[in-house]
Amino acid sequence: MPVAIITGASKGLGRALGAALAERGWDLVLDARTADVLQETAKELSAYGTRVEALAGDVTEAGHRAALVAAARRLGSVDLLVNNASALGAEPLVRLDELPLEGLRRALEVNVVAALGLVQEALPLLRASGAGAVIGVSSDAAAEAYETWGGYGASKAALDHLSAVLAEEEPGLRVWAVDPGDMATDLYAAAVPDDDDPRPEPADVVPAFLRLIDERPASGRYDAPALLESR
Repeated sequence: MPVAIITGASKGLGRALGAALAERGWDLVLDARTADVLQETAKELSAYGTRVEALAGDVTEAGHRAALVAAARRLGSVDLLVNNASALGAEPLVRLDELPLEGLRRALEVNVVAALGLVQEALPLLRASGAGAVIGVSSDAAAEAYETWGGYGASKAALDHLSAVLAEEEPGLRVWAVDPGDMATDLYAAAVPDDDDPRPEPADVVPAFLRLIDERPASGRYDAPALLESR
């Protein structure tokens, strides 16, 4: 069975994507910082009959990243790595003149440095897969200038660029930066707590990710809503 590592997988998009892959028979290695929520998610996803390894921890820690890849190796491979874990830099979001530098550092560490560290750790298994793929969950804030989204957007723009370079350096892999669009997630609620406009559930966006996995288009940056519209 193919094996996926998904970070930030206890809820939101990570959990929804994990459920969709488990339903298709994928084995999973799931990461999140909150152990009890992660274990509950793992229990629910195990009901599909696949193997699910849940490791609580912080992706900024090298030992935790190594443990995630070691768990995937025990399951047999790494066929898909989804860098979904994200930090905002400030909750709620603030203008750049108020953005704590420690918050910016945290966003860069989680969204960029840890993501690259996990890619580096998993690369031998991704290369050996024969159909290895890396997904960096991006944001429209990486490409557009939105007030208060500067720190988070800068980190996602950096992740997009790393993804593009990785695609050049690893032509045997598929490397996709994917903007899922606005979703009804805890992350968005923490970013803009006074915005209660209705937004798609993460599960509604997952078919766009599955389309990439199924069709394996060229490496690049993709917009999930556009993928859904063009089905």
